[in-house]
Amino acid sequence: MDITEVAKTSGLPASTLRFYEEKGLIQSTGRVGLRRLFNSDVIERLALIALGRGAGFSLDEIGEMFTPEGPEINRALLLAKADELDRKIKELTAMRDGLRHAAICNEPSHFECPKFRRLLRIAGKHRFRQPTKLKKNKLSQ
Repeated sequence: MDITEVAKTSGLPASTLRFYEEKGLIQSTGRVGLRRLFNSDVIERLALIALGRGAGFSLDEIGEMFTPEGPEINRALLLAKADELDRKIKELTAMRDGLRHAAICNEPSHFECPKFRRLLRIAGKHRFRQPTKLKKNKLSQ
């Protein structure tokens, strides 16, 4: 498949495909003129990348899962990411509930509402927190 076919099939722009190749996430098999060629299994690899990105993995973390023999998915890393997503879902649920309450709260000012103040504390606590990076070397398979 040439890069145009891969882009059309995957829905990704050619620039993203070139970037992924530069990062070592996918490999072209050659060229016809200036167009890169890829094996058809690149579509499955791109789907794995999309799944990983959707779950919040960095491209570096995803890259660590690809070996020359094929994908080698670290189960401990998956469990750690699932736990991280559970924490994020809990935080987002609390924020959603707080926003819904604030929208209908009868207090004269939102700053007089205990639930809204709690929402502010939650938001302030997480404002400066750096995103968690899961490291393969910290988690065994």
